[in-house]
Amino acid sequence: MSRVTVGLRASAAAAAALALVGCGGDSSDEKTKVASAMQASLQGDLTDLWHAAIALQAAAPTPVGRGWDAMTDAAAIANMKTAWIQARTVYEHVEGATAPIFPDIDLSIDDRYDGFLAKLGAAGDPDPFDGAGVTGMHGIERILYADLIPANVVAFEAIIPGYRPAAFPATEAEAAEFKSGICAKLVADAKLLLDDWTPQQIDVSGSFQGLIGLMNEQQEKVNKAATGEEESRYSQRTLADLRANLAGTQKIYGLFTSWLKSKPAPAAGSPSGADVDASIAAGFTSLGATYAGVSGDAIPAPPLTWAAENPSPADLQTPFGKLYEAVHDAVDPTMAGSIAYQMNLGAQLLGIPVFTE
Repeated sequence: MSRVTVGLRASAAAAAALALVGCGGDSSDEKTKVASAMQASLQGDLTDLWHAAIALQAAAPTPVGRGWDAMTDAAAIANMKTAWIQARTVYEHVEGATAPIFPDIDLSIDDRYDGFLAKLGAAGDPDPFDGAGVTGMHGIERILYADLIPANVVAFEAIIPGYRPAAFPATEAEAAEFKSGICAKLVADAKLLLDDWTPQQIDVSGSFQGLIGLMNEQQEKVNKAATGEEESRYSQRTLADLRANLAGTQKIYGLFTSWLKSKPAPAAGSPSGADVDASIAAGFTSLGATYAGVSGDAIPAPPLTWAAENPSPADLQTPFGKLYEAVHDAVDPTMAGSIAYQMNLGAQLLGIPVFTE
């Protein structure tokens, strides 16, 4: 998710405050039902996240007298990457609902390197393995894929105050610290999120708005690939993130559909809840087909001349341009017919504050 620009984080904070405003009528009962369903639905995902974090920590090698070696420790590194991908996929499924409710845990688990450095300042994080400073999935990803980081990602990060090159643990002490530090921190954060995920804690309004924000942010995730700022930038799995985001959003949104379908059209000629739901479902299907049409887990390489503010017709005909345009049209909340626009209509019918960028 976006950490440097104003995105879902700010919107989620606003949603949490606005959610305190009563919606009247049957809304309280419906919110209680959705909160209970959401707690049950995501409990398994959050348990899987915790287990994947445990598996990642367990797979971390602690060789005697040396740090990691790409050849000697290849099996262990591969196992850590498998566990990391499992954790990453699960978190992308749930973050639309959980991030607005637990923003501090979300930042610890899912903030990007540049987001952490913005808070740490010029001193940066002198010890990337200790579980302080830079933490979470991307902190671990940056270490696991240190020998595979694309040049444009290095170029983007190298100019940030506090930057230090990514690297494997170089000593026995650093390898042990990786296991007991940053990996243990992810395990603890995942367990805290699991333990705190109760119906009483669930902000239904904030979660629904968070889903809209997550859809809208998919455009930013695609565009940032042109500058090396994309989310899973070290593993080059940001398209996989987008697919998982969409799948998770569909799953969580599905808990709202009965409530939304029960809403009549507020005025003659305006859509009913059933109409809005049908449009949202069609949008999900179309965006899913777009993602399925791109092979691999990485976003296609942008053309060197790419300019998001005013892309040229030629650039829009490249694989990256076609993906960008399709995602933009699907998630722009100001564009009538987009998923985000239709979800905002649904929010209005449910008495939930709409998402604004």
